[in-house]
Amino acid sequence: MTTTAEPTTTTGLSPALADLEAEAIEIIREVVAEFDRPALLFSGGKDSAVLLHLARKAVWPAPLPITLLHVDTGHNLPEVLSFRDQVVADGNLRIEVARVEEWIADGRLSERPDGTRNPLQTVPLLDTIAAQRFDALLGGARRDEDRARAKERIFSVRDAFGGWDPRRQRPELWNVYNGRHAPGEHTRVFPISNWTELDVWAYIEAEDVPLPDIYYAHERDVFLRDGMLLTPGPWGGPRDGEALERRTVRYRTVGDGSCTGAVESDAADVAAVIAEITVSRLTERGATRADDRLSEAAMEDRKREGYF
Repeated sequence: MTTTAEPTTTTGLSPALADLEAEAIEIIREVVAEFDRPALLFSGGKDSAVLLHLARKAVWPAPLPITLLHVDTGHNLPEVLSFRDQVVADGNLRIEVARVEEWIADGRLSERPDGTRNPLQTVPLLDTIAAQRFDALLGGARRDEDRARAKERIFSVRDAFGGWDPRRQRPELWNVYNGRHAPGEHTRVFPISNWTELDVWAYIEAEDVPLPDIYYAHERDVFLRDGMLLTPGPWGGPRDGEALERRTVRYRTVGDGSCTGAVESDAADVAAVIAEITVSRLTERGATRADDRLSEAAMEDRKREGYF
């Protein structure tokens, strides 16, 4: 699979998708012009892959003046990490990887009793932002994913501790974005905030954006836990009473393997994925992310502490 493609002039986008692309590119260019040390959160997932494609398109033919940043839990699916590394190598890109295991090894973090490391990403993220002096972080979060993400502005100022206060939201009338921040603060920026999951996949199809193969139907050993199909890995499982089965599945979102589930699917290409999610009543996070099921305010609580 080719993991990089030369950005081209948009020709195959619908008018609505072309407008979303233009908005995202304008936002990215605003970040490049306004901030000194921007970074782009890149996990190798579909939203970050689209965001990277848009960022390269926004500055083409110049090289990307943005460092990639990934918080690696140590429980990421290996196919996604391989894709991430191939994208970086093929594009000659800069990446900073904050490994949660290093924070655990030196005592700055402790393993959780439930084994999931997704909530442990916040401290390494904030430590790396401070160490690298990043003043803006581009992220692929979208408003349709979660209620808390729907509350957040496209330019979202975080305090000196990385925290998010919904009461400090700034107006963004007429697409005027305010990135001003005090020393020690930084700004999170979400160029595809107004996109839906269906928009993302339509853009992937139109622009031929490469993705890890696990986004498409494939056979995999999985076990059922709390209504989710999880795959065995360093995070453990299956436990007693959890039968390992070979099923045809795909992932709608990727993250920590201990809390990110697959869905049964025969959608083996982009067109089939689009047909599948068109009739879905659940967002990808609602369907396959156990960490978002902890409470009604699970995502907002993590965002207040500095999460993506």
